[in-house]
Amino acid sequence: MAHSIRQIAEALGARHEGDGALTVTGAAEPARAGPDSIAMAMEPKYAEALVAGGARAAVLWAGADWQAMGLEAAIFVDRPRFAMAGVTRMFSPDLQIADGIHPSAVVDPSADIAAGAAIGPFCWVGPDAVLGAHARLVSHVSIGAGARIGPDALIHSGARIGARVTIGARFIAQPGAVIGGDGFSFVTPEEGAVEQVRKTLGQRGAARQGKYVRIDSLGAVRIGDDVEVGANVAIDRGTLSDTVIGNGTKIDNLVQIGHNVRIGEDCLLCGQTGIAGSTVIGDRVVFAGQVGVGDHLEIGDDVIAGGGSGILSSVPSGRVLLGYPAMKMDQSIESYKAIRRLPRLMKQVAALQKRVSKGPQSD
Repeated sequence: MAHSIRQIAEALGARHEGDGALTVTGAAEPARAGPDSIAMAMEPKYAEALVAGGARAAVLWAGADWQAMGLEAAIFVDRPRFAMAGVTRMFSPDLQIADGIHPSAVVDPSADIAAGAAIGPFCWVGPDAVLGAHARLVSHVSIGAGARIGPDALIHSGARIGARVTIGARFIAQPGAVIGGDGFSFVTPEEGAVEQVRKTLGQRGAARQGKYVRIDSLGAVRIGDDVEVGANVAIDRGTLSDTVIGNGTKIDNLVQIGHNVRIGEDCLLCGQTGIAGSTVIGDRVVFAGQVGVGDHLEIGDDVIAGGGSGILSSVPSGRVLLGYPAMKMDQSIESYKAIRRLPRLMKQVAALQKRVSKGPQSD
């Protein structure tokens, strides 16, 4: 897959200089770029590595002296990561899946498979399932009974889409994602230990914990357009109503979303985040890695939580959080600084106690 420097610049909406007809077949880090690759050197700190490499063309920061770096052509960008998105998209190899249904796939006769859809080896499509136009199932994918997959979906190997799940257009699921498994919902015949502790904030009764009884999940999962889920993501279906994921939301690997959770549009949930049941999350929310969110909470629009934050109470819109328990980021940083000062403070307190215990000292 070859593109000229001029074509790349036009796709990025960027300015180029030098030989616009020069073609490259890929993109690479500056030090590893060969003559057929465009080097992604979009900040001055990459200049030295670029000179050490063998690239003839590069994507550079505005104002860079490309000729002094020995290049034949250059593209200039103001927003490096956005440019990275455009360049990688141009060179990303198209996943080749033959149109139609592979002989080893099992498709129920009642399933509705739209024109241009591709179903790879060892896939299963259940009764009354719908697969939209140009949707692609790579291999070993299962689509449950009555599930509806929108057009242009790409579902990678080993993903599982449960019964009655509804998914919009241009959906991407990485290997091993499970959407529409049972919610983790159990109850005891009598008030259980967890309920007691929650009421009393730590005290539990003398009664013995009873056996757990399953609460079945009658709802499903409903996912909007342009949603992506990473490898081994688990999204549980709702108890009575659907678990909902809004348009444009991106979910990283190993994220767990509990039953009845409702997530808004254009959210970003990073790896190992866990969201407990029945929590409602607004639009454009960002959770960094390993954020934990309690159940039955409300998280407002535009909230950002730093890595490892534990959100134990509802959060108003626009707040930036950090820590466990999560608090405003500036407060969390001050608290951390205070904790680091505790050993020195304790020594000072001990010295003061020692002086006080000796009583007044005569001169």
